[in-house]
Amino acid sequence: MNTDVRSFHPPRRTLMGPGPSDVPPRVLAAMTAPTIGHLDPAFVAFMDTVKDLLRYAFQTRNELTYPVSGPGTAGMESAVVNLVEPGDKVIVCRNGAFGGRLREMVVRCGGTAIVVEDRWGEPVDPAKLEAALAAHPEAKVVAFVHGETSTGVLSDAATLIGLARARGCLTIVDAVTSLGGAPVSVDLWQADVVYSGSQKCLSCPPGLAPITFSPRALEAIRRRKTPVQSWFMDADLIMGYWGGGKRTYHHTAPINLLYGLHESLVILREGTLESAWARHWRNHEALCAGLEAMGLKMLVAEPARLPQLNTVRVPEGIDEAAVRARLLEECDLEIGGGLGDLAGKIWRIGLMGAASCERNVLYCLSALEQVLSGMGAAMRRGEACAAAREKLRE
Repeated sequence: MNTDVRSFHPPRRTLMGPGPSDVPPRVLAAMTAPTIGHLDPAFVAFMDTVKDLLRYAFQTRNELTYPVSGPGTAGMESAVVNLVEPGDKVIVCRNGAFGGRLREMVVRCGGTAIVVEDRWGEPVDPAKLEAALAAHPEAKVVAFVHGETSTGVLSDAATLIGLARARGCLTIVDAVTSLGGAPVSVDLWQADVVYSGSQKCLSCPPGLAPITFSPRALEAIRRRKTPVQSWFMDADLIMGYWGGGKRTYHHTAPINLLYGLHESLVILREGTLESAWARHWRNHEALCAGLEAMGLKMLVAEPARLPQLNTVRVPEGIDEAAVRARLLEECDLEIGGGLGDLAGKIWRIGLMGAASCERNVLYCLSALEQVLSGMGAAMRRGEACAAAREKLRE
């Protein structure tokens, strides 16, 4: 046993991977406020403010809108376990790793997953979903990932939800990476369950999963023939704690982490959603211009790119993991590698929340150029930052 036990002092990094993202000092400071009880009247009033701020972020009036105590995957599981019963047919659109995870959860709930498959790096094809809906009129739910973190693809949520609703299906939408960085409009889309994560474009530490349930979704939950598979994630039970009126004990919420989420949402509202969306897109375009000026190629075609998660093809003959290791060791810069079918083939560069800024765009480009040139990669040197600056001036 190690007897030399000391406090941990993490290194300072620039986080430009697929998450977590950099956390602003205001959010970190908020988390150092005194801990109070999770049923303290002051905390109960605070919970109502958190819900209101989340409704703004989701662009919804849904009463049951709250942060699940757990990471984005807990939000995914909350959505699935509440809507899916044994024997239900669920159409799952899979165009990356997290669409695959949705399918696994449906199966574990006893549902039958009908998979609509698209290539990794391409958006969900509405025509394929329409064909699946026509072939399976008994389907109850359509589930898809809005911003696929494994590939950097943004799918057309409004169109996909419209197709599902026309066939009477409920919808589950993964907005873990898109919320706060790209338009997410729950009420306009008429989505039923949408979930996200605190550590991406909301710039809060990981550990919370904002989620919202439409009245239609709540009615479906109340009509269930079987109990929700998870006691902890049962929306009916959660409503007793996060709902209105007198609060009943459900679990001990992560109080100080909720302080951080609250402050991150205050920052988002101060700057407005529209400004956040525009900032993410502007910095994304500048990063892409710089990468392409360097001679690198993007994985995703321009119309379907997710601005806060940029996927770049690794040049021939370059060890992508070695590049990431050198960026971390020499530049204190974190970027991500590929998952599944794309492992070893791409880098995932995040521009999420507070990390989506001009400084990070230029720092990432100069650091990547330095490391790649040192490894002998064939590339155009000295053009990346100039191209990015030119795009930022437009």
